[in-house]
Amino acid sequence: MPRSTIWSTLVLLGAAALLIYAAWQHHTALMAGAALAMAAATVGASGQIRLLPVLAFAVAFLISLLLPGTPLGLLDLAAALLMMAGLGFRIVQEQVSARQLHWQRNTVLALHAGSERLADARDADAIIRAGLGILDKLQVAPNLAFVAYRQGTPHILAAKGAFESFLERPIHPSGNDSRSVQADHWVAEEALALLKKPQRQHYHVAPVYGRATTHLGMLILTRTHDAFDAEEIDVVASFARLLGAQLGQWNAIRDLRDANDLTLRSLGAALEQRDDDTGGHTNRVVTMSVRLARRLGWDEDQVKALRWGAYLHDLGKLAIPDAVLHKRGALDFEERRVIQTHTTIGYDMLQDLHFLPAETLDLVRYHHERWDGTGYPSGLRGPNIPDTARLFTIVDVFDALTNARPYKPAWTRERAISEIRAQAGQQFDPQYVEAFLRMMAEHDDAHLVV
Repeated sequence: MPRSTIWSTLVLLGAAALLIYAAWQHHTALMAGAALAMAAATVGASGQIRLLPVLAFAVAFLISLLLPGTPLGLLDLAAALLMMAGLGFRIVQEQVSARQLHWQRNTVLALHAGSERLADARDADAIIRAGLGILDKLQVAPNLAFVAYRQGTPHILAAKGAFESFLERPIHPSGNDSRSVQADHWVAEEALALLKKPQRQHYHVAPVYGRATTHLGMLILTRTHDAFDAEEIDVVASFARLLGAQLGQWNAIRDLRDANDLTLRSLGAALEQRDDDTGGHTNRVVTMSVRLARRLGWDEDQVKALRWGAYLHDLGKLAIPDAVLHKRGALDFEERRVIQTHTTIGYDMLQDLHFLPAETLDLVRYHHERWDGTGYPSGLRGPNIPDTARLFTIVDVFDALTNARPYKPAWTRERAISEIRAQAGQQFDPQYVEAFLRMMAEHDDAHLVV
């Protein structure tokens, strides 16, 4: 048992004995002193023990009234009443302080755990779910919802408690009238109307804004008992600002990523016009590469790096003379050496684009390496060739075979697939070839069914 607990117990026992003696002696001041000692010994205690000082004093005072001896006067009675009032006030104040301390502790713990989840969130939906999880940890309300517009219609995008059964549900005006004015007001009303009246007896709505006061949605909290106090509203408002900042940052990153993607796609299309008379090569290899990567279970960051590399894989051909690039017929040794430089030239040209991941640059530099080590520019062998380059080279060669080039006619699909199969373990990664062939077979089967 901790030493502080031992001392508190001894003080309580001593105060109780003193209280009994004071009651027997009709000594009001001594009873008050004993009760104060008991109050000091129960500071910080939980449960019914906090009521012990006032109850013990009241019982002792009643005993003193019943025992024979010197009767207590009005001043003694007034002092006793003041004493009980003081002790009662202390208990109430202590309960308020305990609730505030509990609330503050919950707030700190919830924000600490929630901030980690917010930092780990990879998209807007994950950020919203993590944010609502923070509010749930705060235990400020059992029923929570985050409402935002999706394609022009408000939806409940995250929910806790009674709102969970309406998750992903669109919200429409209940009447036939148009409610374009004060949209947040009617959206909140319609969301609240989804719950039964007892579940929404008390509610609070907090708007969520991102950067430049961009409206991102609203938080709706409801509970059965007790209106939301000023402290709770302030904490929810602070949290709404945190959630808005996180969502705003993610939206900015998404917009930048989309702009990068569009820029690289446009650059790939422009490069194609110089190198591909038939057109469509870039879109074909990008689409097929992404399908194959997802079939292999690559995560979205790897898929993005692959897609960007597919857009840019022949960037270095900008530096190749037209006489070599568009020559009809076989290239001589010197011409092959010149055209092979396009991989390192493209790689060097992209060095200043710091947003490009390493996997993208690897694809541009190494997509002409071969599994058996006879490729260029570095003669890498087997798994030493980066994954993006190993996957992309299969798709790139297949598209080159099945489409006409200045130096060759288009091959049939069947002949090209046979060539890919034959080059497994020589030019291509055997496992990636197997996945590619299964993908192509399933594609053919789907066409047969149609």
